[in-house]
Amino acid sequence: MDIHDFNDREAVLSVSDLNREARFLLEDNFPSVLVEGEISNIAMPASGHWYLTLKDESAQIRCAMFRNRNMRVRFRPADGMQVLVKGKVSLYEGRGDFQLILEQMEERGDGALLRAFEQLKEKLFREGLFDEAGKKPLPTLPRHIGVITSPTGAAVRDIISTLRRRFPAIRVTVLPVTVQGETAAPEMIRAIELANRKQGCLEDIDVLVIGRGGGSLEDLWSFNNEALARAIHASELPIVSAVGHEVDFTIADFAADVRAATPTAAAELLSPDQGDFRQMYAAFARRFGTLMLDAVQRRRETLQWFRRQLKHPGRRLQEQAQRLDETELRMRRAFRHRLAELAARLQHLHLGIRSHSPQRLTREYRQQAGNLARRLQHAMHQDLHSRKLQLAAQAHTLNTVNPLSTLGRGYSITYTTDDRVVTDYQSVKPGDTIRSRLFNGEITSIVEKSFAVQKGNDSATGSEEQSGD
Repeated sequence: MDIHDFNDREAVLSVSDLNREARFLLEDNFPSVLVEGEISNIAMPASGHWYLTLKDESAQIRCAMFRNRNMRVRFRPADGMQVLVKGKVSLYEGRGDFQLILEQMEERGDGALLRAFEQLKEKLFREGLFDEAGKKPLPTLPRHIGVITSPTGAAVRDIISTLRRRFPAIRVTVLPVTVQGETAAPEMIRAIELANRKQGCLEDIDVLVIGRGGGSLEDLWSFNNEALARAIHASELPIVSAVGHEVDFTIADFAADVRAATPTAAAELLSPDQGDFRQMYAAFARRFGTLMLDAVQRRRETLQWFRRQLKHPGRRLQEQAQRLDETELRMRRAFRHRLAELAARLQHLHLGIRSHSPQRLTREYRQQAGNLARRLQHAMHQDLHSRKLQLAAQAHTLNTVNPLSTLGRGYSITYTTDDRVVTDYQSVKPGDTIRSRLFNGEITSIVEKSFAVQKGNDSATGSEEQSGD
């Protein structure tokens, strides 16, 4: 059969059509496959796409991984590396090459770990261990940083060197632990608990850094421990996680209060740049200097104002000396005037003393005393004579009204037994005892009869008395 007969029976396809149909057939029947193999002939051009060959002992297949996919790969592939890839079976139409278009790539053995990682991450996320509301703020300028890491690893050297470079005043204490293997997570948990007790040299610690250098997923697996994540979340001290490189993520990163891409980034996050502080202090110093200059200028202006108000001491002394001279002159004038007044007064007193000499006054007073004595003696004689005359008259009058004188002429005074003078005959009755006072004695009588008498009638009728002892 010749070619003319073949063309007559079937449609003729171009190479491009054939390759395109083959590509569609492969992609439709193999939507996504997992393939394990060894990398060889890897190429990474400037476009960012990766081209490599995946092979095993007896076969190989060409692979392509475009930039938008390989950016998510957490390691840098190299020839001889055993990997597990996920991709679509396809065909490169330009060369008719059978190939895989890779979507994911991981180092062999990491697949199971990734699934466990995602399951634990989802569990803790649902429990709220990753909530931002529970994150503790970092100190603005920590005084003491605790670093939980291997004492011999690169991470601790990076942290210490960064802190010394940026802010040497921050104190650093390394809590040594293993960061890989079965004992790593328990040791890190104990270190967190020890730091939170804040005893001894850790008394003033105020933030923790937990981490290590980069590595494979298996190397970093200790930081995907559930108990460690819970210990980080329960810590009273804020914790910064610094595990691996920037592309590495662990459960500890999500549980920590802050995640740093690398240990060096953690040190930079916690320490201010001393250069910035120097600039800030320099700015404060300049500001303080400006304020001081302003204050000094204000004080200088105030001092100048006071200086204008205050006179020079020499001028003040001159004025005071002049005022003192004027005061002295006034005092002298006043003193002379006062002396003149006192002299005049003294002269007046002298004349007064001479006019009132004690001898002359004594003679005058003696003469006055003699006159007064004579007048007193004359007045006393006259008063004595007058009183003698008054006494005689009064004696005569007294003698006249003296009851004894009347009794001497024969009269008597009659009393009742209770010493009442009897002036009315009705005041006694027959049988009463009466007493009669005579000039030279008394008579006791008993009334026999009493009666009335006519006034002016010398023959008066009265009581008849019976005398007795």
